[in-house]
Amino acid sequence: MTKARKVVLRFPHRLVDKPIVYRLVKDYDLQFNILKASVTPKEEGLLVLELSGKKKDYDEAVRFLTEAGVELQSLAQDVFRNEDRCTHCGACVTMCPVGAFVVDPVTRRVEFQHTKCIACELCIKPCPVRAMEVRL
Repeated sequence: MTKARKVVLRFPHRLVDKPIVYRLVKDYDLQFNILKASVTPKEEGLLVLELSGKKKDYDEAVRFLTEAGVELQSLAQDVFRNEDRCTHCGACVTMCPVGAFVVDPVTRRVEFQHTKCIACELCIKPCPVRAMEVRL
């Protein structure tokens, strides 16, 4: 059974230049989609990935990552919009790196496409009415 999971990988400086994601594909037959990446050479790396594969392969890959020194956490938090507070001002639209917010050309209302959201939280601070919230 194949399942997709969103995870955050934090790499210590000694692993930034190692082919960790390559190993996830080659050795554990996982597919990945990079949702967010930030790498500072010789300092640290952060990847938000959607990993898909068989549960057994995923579990073995997690073991490999942990033993290699990569910190792994599930992207268990959800960003959601409080519809009662939202005024559809559009402050979130330009902040979203993945286009999870779309302005309807007819109604001028902002639609939130939750399935595109990567929980980067960039929409939270600019929202003047605090309609964007994080659910842990």
